[in-house]
Amino acid sequence: MKLWLRLTITAAIALSLMGGFGLMFRAAAQGRGAPPAAAPTTVKKAGEVFKNVTTSTLKELSVDDFIAAMGVMAAGLGYDCADCHPGAGSDRADFVIDTLPQKKTARRMVEMVATINRTNFAGVQRVTCFTCHRNQETPKTTIALDNLYSAPNMEDDDVVLPGVGQPSADQILDKYIQALGGAQRLAGLTSFVATGASLGYGGFGGDGEFTIFAKAPNQRTTLISFKDHPERGDSVWAFNGTTGWIKTPRGLLADYELIGEELDGARLDAQMAFPGQIKQVLTNWRVGLRRAINGKDYIILQGRGPRMYLATLYFDPDTGLLRRMVRYGPSPVGRVPVQIDYTDYRDVGGIKFPFEYQFSWLDGRYTAKLKDIKTNVAIDAARFGRPPSK
Repeated sequence: MKLWLRLTITAAIALSLMGGFGLMFRAAAQGRGAPPAAAPTTVKKAGEVFKNVTTSTLKELSVDDFIAAMGVMAAGLGYDCADCHPGAGSDRADFVIDTLPQKKTARRMVEMVATINRTNFAGVQRVTCFTCHRNQETPKTTIALDNLYSAPNMEDDDVVLPGVGQPSADQILDKYIQALGGAQRLAGLTSFVATGASLGYGGFGGDGEFTIFAKAPNQRTTLISFKDHPERGDSVWAFNGTTGWIKTPRGLLADYELIGEELDGARLDAQMAFPGQIKQVLTNWRVGLRRAINGKDYIILQGRGPRMYLATLYFDPDTGLLRRMVRYGPSPVGRVPVQIDYTDYRDVGGIKFPFEYQFSWLDGRYTAKLKDIKTNVAIDAARFGRPPSK
């Protein structure tokens, strides 16, 4: 994807994706993927909400899942939104235009992918946009010999390969819980408010005030405000234990309720804010082969949660702390990855919290640096409800 759009992507896509840890696909543990279920009948589908959405699989998605699928397509081809929607990223975007050749080609390709998987793989998602395009508009047909005799391109499998000689899942999770402060201290954590600063990738988007409100076992709200630029409005991602909402005033969808896989991600995010319950939040654990981050190998543990989600966790073998989580959401054109990196762990009342988060998604990167965390504080229930429209 072109760099400028990675840095300025619509907030409705970018920051909503950072809002949750998820798990994916019923068949994922067996190395298989599957397209997501159609949107509930009581919810308007993308084909009803947006003009000219005609492909058989995309038009059946909920609105939030449809936007995520657009990100998968753009990333797979190295495109940005403006390649198919003139003016995207500005106030003159034309999302409805229906005459561009590349848009017509994209529709044929989406149908082709669905047909290949249906006729050759019994509907299992083996082929996606990225399978052929690999971040390029035109798929390559012949390998360059210099590449053949150099280090291979190491793309990690979504579903981890079993690791031989690794600690068990229980041992990994027990070490993690102990590293954070122990099960007893974590059980005593009932709420927290974390405050700090947010920074867009490459400095784009400006600095904002960043706050997380969390209440056990499964309520969480993230608030970003710009005190020096109040005209930008506040961005809010809220989950009250059952329902979630996103408010991004400058986004394509300024204020909407979560319906699709992002709702499951918001739920997981809220639950994982209180990691003492991690063994119950995720299930069907699988220990994988170690993977490297910046030259250091990490222990890999993959788990599943409700409604067909998959999450891969990277644990530091020395400290036992969680270094990275990658979650995958379903779409008809390929899985939707979101990556969260955790660094700068500090002790707060006997519990270790990461004071720096880096969120990476298909269209950009975002960093939050915390300055203060207060635990077991009273939080108004309204904080977790639907954000006010103004």
